[in-house]
Amino acid sequence: MNQKLSKILTLVAGLIGLIGFFFFIRIMIEGDEALKIDADLQNGILSPFIYFAVILLIATTLIAVVFSMLNLVKHPDVLKRSLMGVGVFGGLLVLAYIFASDTAVYSMGKVLEYGEAGSISKWVSTGINFSAILGVIGFGAFLIDFVKSLVKN
Repeated sequence: MNQKLSKILTLVAGLIGLIGFFFFIRIMIEGDEALKIDADLQNGILSPFIYFAVILLIATTLIAVVFSMLNLVKHPDVLKRSLMGVGVFGGLLVLAYIFASDTAVYSMGKVLEYGEAGSISKWVSTGINFSAILGVIGFGAFLIDFVKSLVKN
């Protein structure tokens, strides 16, 4: 069964590649200049390619989510660890939000466009703080691993 499934998936991947190659050839035959000038040609050539890409994105997202959920349901210990990880991330996000500033963003004495004080500024600051917290944790893990490897040798 695994070998049959593998062959089917290989054929499906090959078919997707051929369809993508077909769109690539159509775009290359028309050329950049023709596509820039003629809007109807652009819609006729590029729109199907964009729809195909969107359908592939949606399909791969759904497949990834469904199989991840099935795996989590089959293995409750993995589900428990995943939920703990999501909880830790949520706690770090709350911590980043608490320390975020909601003041206006200034450049040379003037408030930047879309830099007004308020919730948008607060969430942008939260994102920056969250990234910094994760960066510090990652760097700390790297240093710990580095020291462990030095001690072993």
